[in-house]
Amino acid sequence: MSHGTDALLALKQAIKHKTQMTYTNDSGPVSSFSAATHIVLSPTITLPKSSPTRLRKPGSNSTDPQSNPQDFFPLGAVYLAWLLRDASSAEYMKQVRENGYMVGFVSVTERKAVADWLEDKTQSLPGLLPTEAESTTPPGTPPQLRGATSLPSVSSLSKGTDATSSPLKRRYVADPADMEVVKKIKASEIELQDRNTVLRGIKPNNFNSVKVAFAEKLKKLKDASNSKHSSTSSIWSSAPSTPDPKLQARKPRNQYPIIMISSSPTSLITMYNVRRFLQDAVFESSQEARARAAAEGNARAEDVIPIYRKRTTIDPSGRETETQTRYFVVDSAEALAKFGPDAWDRVVCVMTTGQAWQFRPYKWQEPKTLFHHVKGIYFSWTNDPPNPKIKDWNVTELKIDPHRRHVDKSVVAHFWRLLDQWTMTYKPSLMQG
Repeated sequence: MSHGTDALLALKQAIKHKTQMTYTNDSGPVSSFSAATHIVLSPTITLPKSSPTRLRKPGSNSTDPQSNPQDFFPLGAVYLAWLLRDASSAEYMKQVRENGYMVGFVSVTERKAVADWLEDKTQSLPGLLPTEAESTTPPGTPPQLRGATSLPSVSSLSKGTDATSSPLKRRYVADPADMEVVKKIKASEIELQDRNTVLRGIKPNNFNSVKVAFAEKLKKLKDASNSKHSSTSSIWSSAPSTPDPKLQARKPRNQYPIIMISSSPTSLITMYNVRRFLQDAVFESSQEARARAAAEGNARAEDVIPIYRKRTTIDPSGRETETQTRYFVVDSAEALAKFGPDAWDRVVCVMTTGQAWQFRPYKWQEPKTLFHHVKGIYFSWTNDPPNPKIKDWNVTELKIDPHRRHVDKSVVAHFWRLLDQWTMTYKPSLMQG
């Protein structure tokens, strides 16, 4: 500041020497800070609370507290920030308002930095303007003598001595207290993490061991398969040329899985619309499908319908392979008998309408026993209430929307997913059919 007592330095000195600070106004000493107009910092220094300090408010660019006092914190606001340095944020804001500082007070986030600077715990303070001595005289410079013994000018020094040997320059030495503070800050640092960094982990993931382990297993399976084929071929090569009549009469049989549906006319899925529903993922009412078949010259529905389903598999190398799987759909035990005596071993799914008479000609007539051996599916409309008959039957209910045909694909995909899971768990051999 250009003239007068530096309010900040006076307050800092009073705190350093632990001077008892009191308050006064025009009437004399007072005990309340809110009633005071002046602060007695020492027996010789009494300053108004409104005295502008060298501490600039955030967002201000002023450099002269006397010309622009509104851009600098008043002495009273700085004093309150130090006095209430240990108070909670809520208590501090309450005291600030009660003492008349609705604006122009030191914020909660700046309070600690101001208190630390006043107590000489830190040497720097954001927004603090340097004093005239600090801005013109380097630190450590001895006081300038007056009269005939004055120091030589800078120009004479530059002529007579090298700049590197100038006594006015000194090497910067870090403050040990600052170094300790920096160490504590670094020790308490916490690296911010987001969802990606947490999932990524602290060390790189390498799955080469898994790849090597599966490569060895695949190699063993391949070698075993080759040895099996070679042994089989050697057996056939050593066999007599005359074929066995029993072996010649036996024909290879397929092992395609079978789906049974209800023959009830009220069933949502019948032999008229099952192919388009399961194969093309489009639901068509049984009446419409029957009328369309009659128009095409097919008055009666087939008793055995093949369903071709495309499946996409991914091998260990990541390559996608598309295969076509065949299923057979029947709606009666008579049609199922065409597949041989072991046909029930190939039944993977039974679609029911909730009517127990459907199971009378089946191998297992009790619903609980039947759906222990096959996957049970119950199709109903989305607006139908729950059917209490199937509650204890261990069947999965799938809903078909009466009007929105674009959701049929998700319903059919859910059906195939359920059937694949069940087949892989209970009849995995049929997944190769």
